[in-house]
Amino acid sequence: MRADRLVSLVLLLRQHGQLSAVTLARELEVSTRTVLRDIEALSAAGVPVYAERGRHGGFALLPGFQTELTGLNHDEALALVVAGSRRGAQVFGLGSALASAMLKVVDALPESYRNTAAGASQRLLIDPETDLLSRRLVTEESPDTTTAEVLRAVLAGHKLRIHYAATDEPAKWRTIDPIGVVTVREQGYLLATRSGEDRTYRLDRILATEELPEPAERPDRVDLDQAWQDRSTRFRTGGDQVTVLARVHPLRREDLARTALAILTETPENDGWLRLEVTFQDRRHAEWALWQLSTNAEALSPPWLRAALHTRATTLTTRYAEPPG
Repeated sequence: MRADRLVSLVLLLRQHGQLSAVTLARELEVSTRTVLRDIEALSAAGVPVYAERGRHGGFALLPGFQTELTGLNHDEALALVVAGSRRGAQVFGLGSALASAMLKVVDALPESYRNTAAGASQRLLIDPETDLLSRRLVTEESPDTTTAEVLRAVLAGHKLRIHYAATDEPAKWRTIDPIGVVTVREQGYLLATRSGEDRTYRLDRILATEELPEPAERPDRVDLDQAWQDRSTRFRTGGDQVTVLARVHPLRREDLARTALAILTETPENDGWLRLEVTFQDRRHAEWALWQLSTNAEALSPPWLRAALHTRATTLTTRYAEPPG
């Protein structure tokens, strides 16, 4: 449609400063004659387009010219507000930049949609910090400066030194080749290689960074979604994982699913409960997960898990058998 083409033409001039009719025609996939007609239409509509004559001439907009986002409909304006309220930017250390960008976007909206955006920001709340039980949902955040340095190295394709504190280990420096950054359930991860081996680092455990001038050893193109899926699969199938057979009340099935690494088998029983074969990262993980379900779950095997849960229950029974003091 011509209206869409006119908007695209203005945006091209805003992004590139000055472009020839030939270049504009190539970008818009039209003839140069069509471009000239579009330039005349924009000028007639009050858009300050001017022509630079000469060998290196072309068309440009007067400095400082701004456009309204008139191409947005009601739902698109609403989608911008909803997208701007997501907390992925917080994980990546871009919270202040997102707030600034959203102010500019709302200011550029047509007046009718500006009112929609302002009202939506008061009526929609996406991912609050706590749930109905006041449990805090936000994970630990890494410092904005650290995350910003990680992002710069990822986008520039440079090697990176990070001071990283792995679980139960003292922090130490290591040199890596960053590949990309992923956010999952408000937790950020840096995907990288070190000495040619795949590595995954939590952003909130990176204490300091140093971007190096050397180029990172990594492929020019990467399917980040597939890379994450591959690493997730290796994580679920490696380490000191344990498999548990348990009976679970159907109302607590999803609670267990969110905690476990994977549900291998699932069979309904005559009393309505479910018999599940579930994998956990290690023994501590399995014991914690089953204990959270209280009387709505029963560990059937392995024996050490039943013994651990029995010890927990016995300890509590003894502690509360008599009045305090």
